[in-house]
Amino acid sequence: MTVPDEPTTVADSPPAQPGSTEGLFSGRYAAATSSFAAVMFLTGLAALAVVPTLPTAARDLDGVSLYPLVAGCFVAASLLGGVLGGHWADRAGAQRPLTAGMVLAVVTLLVSGASTSIWQLAAGRFLDGLAGGMVAVSINTAIGRAYPDRLRPRVLALMSACWIVPSLVGPPLAGLVVEWWSWRAVFFGLATLTVLPALVVVAVLRGSPWAAAPARSGDGPPRPALMVATAVSLGAALGQYGVSGWDMRHLLFAAGGFALLVTFASRLLPPGTWRAARGLPATVLLCGLGSGVFFTLEAYVPLLLITGRDAPPVVIGLAFTGAALAWAGSSWVQGRLLEHCPRHRLVVAGALVQAAAVALAVAGTRPATPAYTAASAMVVAAVGMGMYAPSLTVLSLTHSPPGRQGYASSAMQTTQNLGQITVLGLSSALFNACLAVGSTDAVGYGAAFGLLLAPCALATLLAARARSA
Repeated sequence: MTVPDEPTTVADSPPAQPGSTEGLFSGRYAAATSSFAAVMFLTGLAALAVVPTLPTAARDLDGVSLYPLVAGCFVAASLLGGVLGGHWADRAGAQRPLTAGMVLAVVTLLVSGASTSIWQLAAGRFLDGLAGGMVAVSINTAIGRAYPDRLRPRVLALMSACWIVPSLVGPPLAGLVVEWWSWRAVFFGLATLTVLPALVVVAVLRGSPWAAAPARSGDGPPRPALMVATAVSLGAALGQYGVSGWDMRHLLFAAGGFALLVTFASRLLPPGTWRAARGLPATVLLCGLGSGVFFTLEAYVPLLLITGRDAPPVVIGLAFTGAALAWAGSSWVQGRLLEHCPRHRLVVAGALVQAAAVALAVAGTRPATPAYTAASAMVVAAVGMGMYAPSLTVLSLTHSPPGRQGYASSAMQTTQNLGQITVLGLSSALFNACLAVGSTDAVGYGAAFGLLLAPCALATLLAARARSA
């Protein structure tokens, strides 16, 4: 459960006019700000409302074993979409990648809603991640180029705030739609809502200064970065499919995906990340571990509630809303009441709270416990992430070389995606292995959740290596 990142570097923007009274919703910025806000609101609504419907869709399409692929495809594709959108925007301006991303977003919602197989749903989720990455980066690029310095922080804050309401109302509303009508209605409804803002924002960007001049030749990101991101996204997708079974075909796909990740992922991360070298490398690795635990709980707890505990979809939606509130509250506490506590100790505290959430999830697999036990695991895990994630962000900026804060932020985002994919893949492999030997679903879920204690323990042990001087 994330919000779009603010850009770390932006192109030159028009200078502020002394004494100007132009605001975000006045003068020439009114239409653009309103359009950008509408697009980000609907992007957040689509990203957060769709997730609680996926377990029901996977069950109806007889594709529970491939559910990790459906959940992981979005993350894998969003990494590629962000790099592709940034590269395209630097070369041709923000209008073209944003137009492509918005059109793709509508089309992929229709594709997912009309799914007749789990493979079509997985393809729709992959395209949705690609579109989401392109849209977020393109809007950030347009803001960075066309808003003056005095307005830029305010409009970026507004873009992040546009995810707050979707995180609160999107999941439970989607759960009600699934319970009263169908999971398909969620996708079709979001596609309908997205069409008009998409047309408006594309029209706004056609005029000056929103169609800002592209960067000069050589100013954009290097082409190898796009190739590396493609290889990493492909490796992640192959790996997610590979862990869905245990025959030779699945093992070959898993081996191919693992080889691509090992070969290319390290090029996107600071040297020494895999061995948790002190400073920024250890901080980046810790980000991947914590995000992996939270994302896996966020993926498998809803699946358990739908397939194993027969819980109504609205319960899953409320669990997502509770997690959003818990994350926000925990972040506020660590930033206001615990601001003088060493950051690496807050990382340890967050990892321990996540371990408690894992224990709740394991307990929730037992038929004798209420279904709400497993649902509460998501809320408790969000409390841990509220302490864990902001503390690591502060540490990453502290450890970043002078003038390279953007590099550190990019590495954190990359390892967050990689951690989510990797930890989910390992838990999925264990889950399917248990089912392959004839174990019950409860045993499979318990094993998948129990595996998450390992990254929690590793984060607790490695936190000291990320401490600031």
